[in-house]
Amino acid sequence: MSGAPTRAGDGLDATQPLGSATQPVDLSEITAVTPAVVVAQAHVPPAHVQPAHVPPAQVPPGHVPPAHVSPAQVPPGHVPPAHLPPAHAQPAPGVTQPVESRIGSTQRMAAVTGRVPVAAYARLAKPDVVDHHLGVLLVWALLSPDLRLDGHVLATTAVFLLGQVSVLAATGALDDLTGFRDGRDATGHGPGSAKRVREPLVTGALTEPQVVRFALATGVVGTALWGAAILMAPHRPFWVVALIALTCFSSFRRSWGAKFSHRGFREFRTASLGWALVLAPYGLAVGSVDGFALVQALLFGMGPLLFAVYSGTAEGDRSAGRPTSAAQATPPGSALFVMSLTTAEMALMVIAPIVGAPWWFLAAMTPTFCLRVAQLRIGFGRGDVPRARTLGVRTHRLTTAVLLVIDLAVR
Repeated sequence: MSGAPTRAGDGLDATQPLGSATQPVDLSEITAVTPAVVVAQAHVPPAHVQPAHVPPAQVPPGHVPPAHVSPAQVPPGHVPPAHLPPAHAQPAPGVTQPVESRIGSTQRMAAVTGRVPVAAYARLAKPDVVDHHLGVLLVWALLSPDLRLDGHVLATTAVFLLGQVSVLAATGALDDLTGFRDGRDATGHGPGSAKRVREPLVTGALTEPQVVRFALATGVVGTALWGAAILMAPHRPFWVVALIALTCFSSFRRSWGAKFSHRGFREFRTASLGWALVLAPYGLAVGSVDGFALVQALLFGMGPLLFAVYSGTAEGDRSAGRPTSAAQATPPGSALFVMSLTTAEMALMVIAPIVGAPWWFLAAMTPTFCLRVAQLRIGFGRGDVPRARTLGVRTHRLTTAVLLVIDLAVR
């Protein structure tokens, strides 16, 4: 044996750090991580190492005790040999390090322990984002009293809702995957972001293949449930079937494949999703849509639109090539665009009594008027876009609640 200092890991190719330059490892294939201790069966330790007090039962076969060396001869920073008992052994290099310190920006590994990361999948599905799902309550309130408790109608609406939850979960997963790959999520959800924990790809809780499989599974389930709702519905007008098919296709392709979100008119598609999620189940239950129901569907779709346009990720959208209004327009231009959308929502409220709403409808919607004005002042007057966005979410939910009360009073 030469007199040159020898590292404990020399000659053990299997213990090279994960993702090293000399031996890249595909981290997506790793399904469990445990502290690993490499045991050399016939390894002769270097002569300069202080002998360890190892019980005879723990000495590997063929082990040759090293010559005694005084502590002064031990090189600084020396790592004990791998055959020491577990209480004194060191984990294999690169295996038990913190996840984010050893995984690159283009590949993530789920910090799993052999079990399905249910919590990470739940964060990916974002079940707390209920704003589009509130539409089913509006649909129920729009029905006539005899249909609100009709078993056939209720079953159809319930199946449609389950399909809606699955389709939107798949849509959100694909959107997260695209945002992770183009760097937009890393920009908008950096280490100091409070919402970083909601992005399992950014934190490394899920891998890209896991997200793809989740999106595929939920997408298939959602499509099947929407198909079942059509087959079991009391009414199946062509326009409803076409609307459901178009909504399903465009949702999956929003950030995947055709990437409609990268082709402009993103704001229109945000609103149209809300419109479809009211008009489609209502059409399946009733077969047609009256003027007041149409106005309420349009108002419902404007809700998510009027908090989505208050974007705090304009820089990320711009760098990723997503032509959102916030990314393309100047601050004054963006303010003018949002003001025009707010005015359009108010115009819908004004014309509602003409198409069947009660004469006092406009007075009932006064809270929405006031909150929209406050949202504009906070977002563009004070420059507090995140707070304006939060107020927009609350305004949408309040508006939906007011519409429910009005429908239950007059339908």
